[in-house]
Amino acid sequence: MFDLLIKNASIVDGTGTRPGYSGDVAVTGDRIAEVGKISGAAKETVDAQGLTLTPGFVDIHTHYDGQASWDSVLMPSSQHGVTSIGMGNCGVGFAPVQTHHHKLLIWLLEGVEDIPGTALTEGLTWDWESFPDYLDALSRRKYSIDVGAHVPHAAVRTYVMGDRGADHTANPTDAEIQRMEDITYEAVRAGALGFSTSRSLAHKTIQGENIGTLTASERELSFAARALRRAGTGVLQMISDAYLTGDDAFAEQELRLIRHLSDISGRRPLSFSLMQSPNVPERWRMLLQHTAQLVSEGHHVRTQVAPRPIGLTMGLAGSVNPFSKTETYMTIAAEPLAEKVRIMSRPDVKAKMIAEHAALDRNDPLAFVLDIFNNLHRMSDPVDYEPLPSKSIGAEAERAGRKPVEYAYDVLLEDGGKRLLYTPIVNYVDGNLNSTYEMMTSPNSLFGLSDGGAHCGTVADASFPTTTISLWSRGNRDGKRISLEKLVHGYTQRNAQHVGWRDRGVIAPGYRADINLIDVANLSLSPPHTVTDLPSGASRFLQKAHGYKKTFKNGVCTFENGEWTGALPGKLLRGEQKL
Repeated sequence: MFDLLIKNASIVDGTGTRPGYSGDVAVTGDRIAEVGKISGAAKETVDAQGLTLTPGFVDIHTHYDGQASWDSVLMPSSQHGVTSIGMGNCGVGFAPVQTHHHKLLIWLLEGVEDIPGTALTEGLTWDWESFPDYLDALSRRKYSIDVGAHVPHAAVRTYVMGDRGADHTANPTDAEIQRMEDITYEAVRAGALGFSTSRSLAHKTIQGENIGTLTASERELSFAARALRRAGTGVLQMISDAYLTGDDAFAEQELRLIRHLSDISGRRPLSFSLMQSPNVPERWRMLLQHTAQLVSEGHHVRTQVAPRPIGLTMGLAGSVNPFSKTETYMTIAAEPLAEKVRIMSRPDVKAKMIAEHAALDRNDPLAFVLDIFNNLHRMSDPVDYEPLPSKSIGAEAERAGRKPVEYAYDVLLEDGGKRLLYTPIVNYVDGNLNSTYEMMTSPNSLFGLSDGGAHCGTVADASFPTTTISLWSRGNRDGKRISLEKLVHGYTQRNAQHVGWRDRGVIAPGYRADINLIDVANLSLSPPHTVTDLPSGASRFLQKAHGYKKTFKNGVCTFENGEWTGALPGKLLRGEQKL
């Protein structure tokens, strides 16, 4: 007798090669037992008539490194059909660590990933020092999904170099490089998913200091590649500013580094972030072309791409809005939402805040949010992630005969201050998603960059898998469409295989019984909403998806109609997983 039988489903099997077909799926224990037309008995039978059955999604770019030490449900990702995650990306995380550097790593994650420092300070259990200790701590918990973790460069650097490690201008000695290699080797042998690093100017501590790995030399970074070669396993993940630069020499230098690390590691899988920047809107094409060249030479290099614009979600309930740097707003930023609305509704406060807005420094790193009204949009329900310029706040203000800054101020007060606004920044240079389509359909791209668990009050991109299926299976505004089979493959088998998880991502006998039942025709996203469920009462965005009827992890139903069932069948994954 089977434990679970799902009947009459439209099966999209995750391979990307077989068209969807009608059939049944039987599960015994945590594995798929049979697929096809099945007549055997089962302890539980689910009729999936009218629903699409897919493998559980695999999100390889998240930041739950702190949250995983106190939280077992791991929302928002687990709300969006995700059953396996990779965290510790972008070179940031919480192990290895010495006690006197706890605060430094918190400051780094607070600055780089917009995770409230108060939540991290109160929530982190710190029952580890080495990376193997950290994995042991995670292994003592149960989760709604499976969890894998990279060893992060910034933490390793600080552990070995002390305070010098947080200074990107400081160079490690030969002895320090060897120690970093040994620590990384030990971590990967203990089950780290791989090694991650950041070379991005955008990654700063909450005090505004650059991440210590920013300008790490080829000499230094080679330690990680050597460690993976010694271990014979693991992947390399990096974010570089190559996609942002107008300097051809710099971009080519970063590509040479990628080639070098691939060679030194024994051509272990390596991925790097790729987006379309407003500053150099064609740079991504050059990076894709060079990636294709590397692949043709036998390198296992992939780009990680996003399925929609990456932008800011702004509002009085979030971390950022066009007025958040005015002196008056900063005095009320910590007030409850209702109190902020009461104060900002006063005409004298409005006049003062608008005057302060006009006087703000336009050279500030966040200055682009000050005058973006022609690229600022109300978040509709369902959310439109390919918004038309004609529907922007600036366009609305023009039609109303009002100044955009005054109009935007009033819009922020709508719905009791709960109104959220969205500004697409990267992947939206042309006011559409056509470039995103090209990145997504490259044979050398992975679907990633959701940053699940991070950017708690500014970005809500853990819902990327939902956008991937809902938007692209129907087509974007210009009619560019990707088959459902290819989309599902991108978020299942392709991602899983890249990180060495060969036991999941496919609906076939012997694979993990990680399964989604989806009403694809009605799959959609509501605007994010704020909850205050982090330690210390800190807030974060969650985003409700509509259309996920059931999600099974290891054959156990974890989410039903978007609600957690209370089940925790997931666990820590140590390294590669064999079928």
